[in-house]
Amino acid sequence: MKIGITCYPTYGGSGAVATELGIELARRGHEVHFISYAQPFRLQHFVERVYFHEVEMGRYPLFEHPHYSLALAVAMHEVTLREGLDLLHVHYAIPHATSAWIAKEMLGPRNGLRIITTLHGTDITLVGQEKSFWEITRFSIAKSDGITAVSEFLRRETVDRFGVPESAIEVVPNFVDPALYRRDRLPCRKQALLRPGEKLVLHISNFRPVKRIRDVVRIFAGIA
Repeated sequence: MKIGITCYPTYGGSGAVATELGIELARRGHEVHFISYAQPFRLQHFVERVYFHEVEMGRYPLFEHPHYSLALAVAMHEVTLREGLDLLHVHYAIPHATSAWIAKEMLGPRNGLRIITTLHGTDITLVGQEKSFWEITRFSIAKSDGITAVSEFLRRETVDRFGVPESAIEVVPNFVDPALYRRDRLPCRKQALLRPGEKLVLHISNFRPVKRIRDVVRIFAGIA
C-alpha cells in the first residue's frame, strides 16, 4: 500500500508512535509518505520507502495567523494525486482529521482515498472540549473511515463526549519494538555517572500544564 501519515513532528508520544509505525510499515514493504510542517523528530536517518513532504505555509498580510489546516489539506491532496496514496493515517483529530477530510472532498468520490484517525488523548480530553472546536472535532471523527484510540479510557471518553458509536473505535495501545527497546544486557552504567548515594531520575515528556509539572517537581524533591 501507499500510505500517507500526518502527525505533530515535535517531541511527544503521538509523533513518536506515528513515526515508528511508518518506519515499520516501510520495512514490511509499504510505501510511506509523512506529510507535516517539519520532519518528525524520530525520522532522523534515511529509510527505504519512506518519504517526507513539507507543508508549505504561505503568508498574506490580510490573514493575522497562518492557515496551517488549509495548507495541510492542500499538501495531502497534492501528495495523494502525485503518489497515488491509498490511505491517510492521521494522528490527532484536530486539525489533522479535518484537513484529511477536506483533501478527500477535493479528490472526489472516484479517488477512493480512505482516512484512519488515531486519537491520542488531549485532542479529545482538552482540545476537543473547547466550545469552538467541539463540533468540528465530532464531525472530523465521524467522517473518518476508521478510528483508533490508544486506550480503553480514551475510547469511552470519545463515546461519552462526542456520541461516537463504541463499535466504531478500535483500541490499539501504544507500543515499542522489543527488538530495539530492551534492557541492556550489559551491567548498568549509571555508577559511572553518579557519586555513591546519588539517585538518577528522568522525566521524558514536554512541559505543558496537562503533564502536571508541579507534581513532577514535588516527586523529584521527595526522592531527593
